[in-house]
Amino acid sequence: MNSKEVSQLFDLPIDTIRYYERVGVIPPITRDKNGYRIFEKRDLNWIFLAKSLRKAGLSIESLIEFATLAQSKNDVRDAQKQILQDQLTEINAKLEETMRARDLLEYKIQTFDDHVAKINAGEMNDDDMDELWTMKHFKIKQ
Repeated sequence: MNSKEVSQLFDLPIDTIRYYERVGVIPPITRDKNGYRIFEKRDLNWIFLAKSLRKAGLSIESLIEFATLAQSKNDVRDAQKQILQDQLTEINAKLEETMRARDLLEYKIQTFDDHVAKINAGEMNDDDMDELWTMKHFKIKQ
């Protein structure tokens, strides 16, 4: 597969793929006799992994470290796995925070019309309002 095909497959600019290779986010790509990149299945997996982990928030530096470890002749599987585990922990924390925000938005949407009606009818004032920060499903974990 050539660069253009890979670019289209993963919806990544060719420059990004070249950058990933240049800085070490992905291992070096095999080249043909004319110097053109020839992407193999292994390379496609690396590009997919890099794109997916970047979208999930993994830093370029962590990706470089992961790829560098993969090319090491030493047994570095534990170190690679730890990079992935650390990212999973971070993503899970972000997901929890996002879900709490989602729950809060759903609550506000569900109660919005009722709250507005009560305020307009004079049945609710600032002292009667919910203390959102104290509700267990909205509390921010510290």
